[in-house]
Amino acid sequence: MNYWEEIVKEIEKKHLKVDMEKIKLAFYFAEECHEGQYRKSGEDYIMHPVEVVKILIDMKMDTDTIVAGILHDIVEDTLITLADIKYNFGDTVAALVDGVTKLKTLPNGTKKQDENIRKMILAMAQNLRVIIIKLADRLHNMRTMKYMKPEKQISISQETLDIYAPLAHRLGIAKIKWELEDLALRYLKPKEYAYIKSLIDAKKDERREYI
Repeated sequence: MNYWEEIVKEIEKKHLKVDMEKIKLAFYFAEECHEGQYRKSGEDYIMHPVEVVKILIDMKMDTDTIVAGILHDIVEDTLITLADIKYNFGDTVAALVDGVTKLKTLPNGTKKQDENIRKMILAMAQNLRVIIIKLADRLHNMRTMKYMKPEKQISISQETLDIYAPLAHRLGIAKIKWELEDLALRYLKPKEYAYIKSLIDAKKDERREYI
């Protein structure tokens, strides 16, 4: 199954009423723009926006949010401009991509600054869909953190725990909040994480035996 077929399958599974032609155009546009770029894992870069989009589809987001999810790294990582995105996909998609791009320039905070940074994100993202795309982006990056250097794993995990998990909580997206916290704990407190996981796995075995 290729990447486009994965997106189609997820949309069909969620029974979303979206503009498939616009999403398809965005996918092939992004695939061409990211051609020759690779993730730390060695996989084609397009895999990342596809996984971000699958998270957005799972949240039952609208067409423009899904399209912006596919295109969210285009301006930063390729020669494509916001004007190009606006011309091809409209003002709303361009505004969402611009918002996500601007969130990548946030300062690193101390514990006392975390709340200010969260407020800054909420203020900068005039459209809440920008934050949802950013959370989906962060979630997939956390899921693939094993390919990063240990010091990067720790710094990104701490930022995730301090900034992005609380933002997900504030927006009422419990599913993403829990997974972000879980993934961050894996790198920040590996021993505690392993212990908790062993307890959960044991409970799963007990339930399986009971059933």
